[in-house]
Parts: sequence; structure tokens; C-alpha cells
Amino acid sequence: MKIIIINGPNLNLLGKREPEVYGSTTFPDYFLQLQQAYPQIDLEYYQSNIEGELIDKIQEVGFSYDGILLNAAAYTHTSVGIGDAVKAISSPVIEVHISNTFSREAFRHQSFISANAKGIIIGFGMKSYELALQSFL
Repeated sequence: MKIIIINGPNLNLLGKREPEVYGSTTFPDYFLQLQQAYPQIDLEYYQSNIEGELIDKIQEVGFSYDGILLNAAAYTHTSVGIGDAVKAISSPVIEVHISNTFSREAFRHQSFISANAKGIIIGFGMKSYELALQSFL
């Protein structure tokens, strides 16, 4: 099984950025833990702060991977293009958010991804990724 985690803007700062919201673990450290916990899955990771690069990656893997865990971060609430990319591919996408977006600013209550995602995991911290990953098992 081949699954990729795609993270959007500012998630490269996990462990440093707003630890009271996002925790103190870096994503590379957490990703290593996931790989060790699920050795039966060919798990990859990609991060970009650039909207077009995220769309390119979704299109690149979206017809051949068994699943995508997508945390588009702030682009979730602003990018029709990322939403359209998710709609256009055949690989199932789980929308993932570390924080509970509904307990934050009102603009974060809107998602351009949700309507075309297989499911949504919101608000369980870094564990959100593992919960989404388990949905493919």
C-alpha cells in the first residue's frame, strides 16, 4: 500500500510554530514514528508553502497511490484550485487538520477540499494523521 502525506504552508514550522496549538514535535520526527509504527505501508511525505506545487503533487500521485492524507493548512480555506485537484484525481483523499478548525477563526470553518474528500479528521493534534492513515487499513 502506497500512501503520501501532503502538508501545506507553514507546517514545516511544526514544533516551533504556536506549540500551544500544534504541539512541540517536528513533523519529520512524527513522520519517522509513523513509518516505524506502520512498516507495511510505503509512506511518503511532501510539504510545500506554494499552492501550485501542492496541486502539482496531488496531480502527480493522484492516479497511482492508494491514498493521500492532505493537510492543505490555510489553503484549505482559500484554494479552489486545490479543491479542484482533489476532485479531479482517483486516489482517495483524507483531509487532515491538527487543530479543531471549528474552534478557531470563522474563516477556518470553510473548506474547499471537504466536499471531494473520502473523509475528514480534525482536531486530534498530530494523532490526526495516524487516524487518517488507519482509515486505509
